[in-house]
Amino acid sequence: MEQKLGDDDREEEWSSSSSSSSRRKVIVVGGSIAGLSCAKALVQPQCQCDVLVLERASALTAAGAGLGLDIHACRALQEWGLASALAAISMPLTVEQNRAIDPQSKSARLLARDEEFNNRSAYWSDVHRILFEALPQGTVEFGQEVVGFEEIDEGRRIRAKVKPSSGDGNEIKEVVGDLFIAADGINSSTRQRLVPSDKRQYCGYCAWRGVFDYSEQAAEEIAAAVRKAYADLGKCLYFDLAPGSHAVLYELPGKRLNWLWYVCQEEPNLKGNSVTLKATDSMVQKMYEEASQTFIPELALLMQSTKFPFVNAIFDRDPLKQIVWGHVVLVGEAAHPTSPHGLRSTNMSIMDAAVLGSCIAECKNIDTALCSYQTSRLPVTTQQVLFSRHLGKLKQGLFSRSFPWMQADKETCLTLLQRNVHLFQF
Repeated sequence: MEQKLGDDDREEEWSSSSSSSSRRKVIVVGGSIAGLSCAKALVQPQCQCDVLVLERASALTAAGAGLGLDIHACRALQEWGLASALAAISMPLTVEQNRAIDPQSKSARLLARDEEFNNRSAYWSDVHRILFEALPQGTVEFGQEVVGFEEIDEGRRIRAKVKPSSGDGNEIKEVVGDLFIAADGINSSTRQRLVPSDKRQYCGYCAWRGVFDYSEQAAEEIAAAVRKAYADLGKCLYFDLAPGSHAVLYELPGKRLNWLWYVCQEEPNLKGNSVTLKATDSMVQKMYEEASQTFIPELALLMQSTKFPFVNAIFDRDPLKQIVWGHVVLVGEAAHPTSPHGLRSTNMSIMDAAVLGSCIAECKNIDTALCSYQTSRLPVTTQQVLFSRHLGKLKQGLFSRSFPWMQADKETCLTLLQRNVHLFQF
């Protein structure tokens, strides 16, 4: 699916972009789910936009693990004409359940359960793929790195400087648009330029992650044991809380079980902007041993039987006071990097795109549209980032490592549920 630059007509069209045109020219930096969602929202007829997505990677590749899509994100995808594709790559997550685990006895206590969770589980790469395939051919240009941008025409347009991301050439070309959307992730260079003092914050723990494929007969026996211990697997998002730690488990389409285990530790020594640690054999073996000491045998067995588990260091950033600077807009993780505990990252990215598309469709004046976008999204995303941070600290025992979840009262237990994001005060 790799696409290359070289369409002279398209480059000419973009380089001659004019603010007097009836159609807006939109440059999107980053071809992840956030960037592709913005492209899909803005190519809708009512938006009257031509969109160019510039992605540094050389081609579309499988990446990521599992995710949960909430009802609002699902509705946005459906309204973009992706209802059938979404149904094919996802499955219902109708229940959320939190329980406490006693590491000594391996007994479990139900803490809180929501029978109206109303999410869908999917594999990150599948969501990314259906968005890519739904875009007009040529919308995404791979192997292109944006190395700078500037306002021109008194701020009415943005000129981006672009070069090949590979070592094949260093020639810089210019692309001009009426709107510049930064969807370049948690380490966004656009955000860094706009808010140079802003730094990502280590949350105090890392996440072991894995996807267990049980399509083969030998693996089916392990999956059957896990399913016996987690009776609602296939429709339930499980959280198991142990002292100073917690694990997540849910099913993905295609006979896959997605799990995470959050482990408190000092900030690892990472290279560059990476958030992923290379798991050595000794690290994996230690994880196996600690999992057996912490969780019920079936979950520990699942972790031990997963090929190629990996480790992510968990970071977020403090919410910004603005996400629009003239005709430059931040979306997704570039706008609001968040910890994963509220299942917010992908959902916020899709909803950023949906709201931005609606604002541009409804407002003839682009400045009015962007003001409306910022006014609509900032309070919501600020609340969700801070809720996710709070929930991570709560479940990891960073408020009180020895908090007795096995004896916690009902009111305290209910604070663990995802639905509380709408009630969170900041």
